[in-house]
Amino acid sequence: MTTTASIPTPAHQLSNPTSSYDTASTDVNFQGLPIPRGPVTASLSFYKAPEDGAPPHNYVEPLPGVPQRNWGDDWKDVTLQDLRGQEQKFTLDNNAFDTYQNIKSNLDRDGFTSDEAIKRTYYPEVEALLLKNIQGAQRILLFDHTIRRPTGNRNPVTRVHIDQTPLSASERVKLHLPDEADTLLQGRYRIINVWRPLNGPVMGSPLAVADSQTVCDEDLVPIEHRYPDRNGQTAAVAYNEGQQWYYWSGMRDEDRLLLKCFDSDEGVGSWGRVPHTAFVDPRTPEGAVGRESIEVRALVFG
Repeated sequence: MTTTASIPTPAHQLSNPTSSYDTASTDVNFQGLPIPRGPVTASLSFYKAPEDGAPPHNYVEPLPGVPQRNWGDDWKDVTLQDLRGQEQKFTLDNNAFDTYQNIKSNLDRDGFTSDEAIKRTYYPEVEALLLKNIQGAQRILLFDHTIRRPTGNRNPVTRVHIDQTPLSASERVKLHLPDEADTLLQGRYRIINVWRPLNGPVMGSPLAVADSQTVCDEDLVPIEHRYPDRNGQTAAVAYNEGQQWYYWSGMRDEDRLLLKCFDSDEGVGSWGRVPHTAFVDPRTPEGAVGRESIEVRALVFG
């Protein structure tokens, strides 16, 4: 689905009224369990190079008798700061992530069981959010989405990663808009994920993000993703003690977390990508429901 706007109308402050959020009235979830808030130390899985020195790769569809991936996990205890209450300090251009609150949807929770309903109702809402708030955005192409549930076949990813590399970002443009790719690749293009819970407030498997300004290019490792009909790339992330990590406590269904995976604007430079991962919060109370969420991936032109 594509949408074109002749005059972009950035309205970050209008869509992100953080001062209206009352944490005191929402410190328990619908089960009556306390919502963990504030800084927390948690174990995150970083990149560990293959022992044989081979280029790292991953089979999207596992092959019989072949390991799905050839690199390992380097678990590190990391302190994550809570974004709640300091959301206005972060922007897509400066940190490669941003937060929006009080965003209503016309699709209820049951509607997110239908791909058709998601594309018909939720996709236009995501497009409108991006066109309204992404400075310079002229055109949006939503190219896929993923639903994650504890009981589904797509569980939260507990490995630090970035969804795109510069190579795979340009290949995405060629894949989805082949007739226009040569022209579009001459201008600014970004890949942005719009992430939200479906059964918030989130308590199980919250999402951690790194401030992109604190992540060195040397920390990023291209991973070849091997599909049956093509190859793609994501980026794994090696641990660096200079990295600064955050999470957004108690995310509600009306919250939106924007993750920028790539930005062709060289003026943004190394701030154009955000490492992220699900993690286990050691403070999660016993009996808390598992996280359900949706992420919609968008090509943003302009």
